Amino acid sequence: MNAESFQIRKLTSEDLTQYNGLLRYAFQVTEKSLQEIGWEDDEIKQSKFPVLERANVWGCFDGGSLISQFAAYPLEMNIHGAVCPIAFITSVSTYPEYSGMGLMSRLMKQSLWEMRESGQTLALLYPYSIPLYRKKGWEIVSDKMSYQIRDVQLPRSIQVPGHVRRVSWEDADFMNLHTRFASQTHGCLFRNHLAWDEYWRWDEDDTTVAVYYREDGTPSGYMVYLIKDDVMHIKEMIYLDSESRKGLWKYIGAHESMVDEVVGYNYFSEPIAFSLEDSDIKETIRPYIMGRIVDLEGFLKRYRFHPGFAGTFSLEISDPILEWNRKTLTLSISGGAASLTEGSCPHQAALSIGTLTTLLLGYKHATQLADLERIQADTETLHMLDHAVIHRKPYISDYF
Repeated sequence: MNAESFQIRKLTSEDLTQYNGLLRYAFQVTEKSLQEIGWEDDEIKQSKFPVLERANVWGCFDGGSLISQFAAYPLEMNIHGAVCPIAFITSVSTYPEYSGMGLMSRLMKQSLWEMRESGQTLALLYPYSIPLYRKKGWEIVSDKMSYQIRDVQLPRSIQVPGHVRRVSWEDADFMNLHTRFASQTHGCLFRNHLAWDEYWRWDEDDTTVAVYYREDGTPSGYMVYLIKDDVMHIKEMIYLDSESRKGLWKYIGAHESMVDEVVGYNYFSEPIAFSLEDSDIKETIRPYIMGRIVDLEGFLKRYRFHPGFAGTFSLEISDPILEWNRKTLTLSISGGAASLTEGSCPHQAALSIGTLTTLLLGYKHATQLADLERIQADTETLHMLDHAVIHRKPYISDYF
């Protein structure tokens, strides 16, 4: 087979059957497994229409047969207080007999080029292989933490002035609360209709949403959970302030007689154990989302640096697949914004596009990355980088 003879084009709704078939084969999702959790035949097929209609899906065809695909769904993300257009990569799949032919690299570059043209300067994905995506310029930018709390460890003496009320999945207070949370939380994605559909895609019907209301009736926190087999499974818990955090934990503690343990996920990248009265709980952490800057200059022009930093340094950037990012730029920073010029200055750092992504998103410090031999720079330049960047890890709880 000659890979150069394969056609690359964007998919349309007419390609739905092939798109769905490749996705099912690659991830080994069967009709039976989907129907066991309540999906009907038509729902299984129709659920993919919005992706093809709203996302940019590129496919590689051998004759009339779809053999590889790569989808980029447009979203908005809070990056250090600025709302930025991004793309979330999904549906990455290739039939095994066509693997190792460079098809995914071709589709990825085509998709990243289109993102750049559309003003999406950053892309995110959930990696099935961290080493593979690192070779393509992606890097880890967020964590997913899980915890297990025994019933006897649940809080009992919390007092708050507000109250918790269970609401429907479509409740306006609940959905608007997430938008408020995203507006004040670095790394959080703003969920549109398709993002909410993906959020609920695999949840059981008795998954519950509980909202915490302050004394004046203002919603300020929520949790999404399921109680099954004497275990409370917390999918997500967000809060705008300390009061709402305590109010939700009071509500969890009220289930002590109903459950043997509480298990859940935390995307704040900070352990919750210290905040509990009995901190002897089990917590685990794993890398979650990878990201890469798509358009170096476009991203830096929009990016918000630390408002208290003023100085000049150069970045010599390498990129394994995007030639437009391979350049040296001098950044003159003042008031949180950078002016860019081609070329270098005495304070220069050499790093890859992936390393720059994890640095600017706040996941790692420059000095940490230098210790890992991911940045080449002198000590003074490293300190300048760390003072220029706002060090706050991204909160990313969505998955596509």
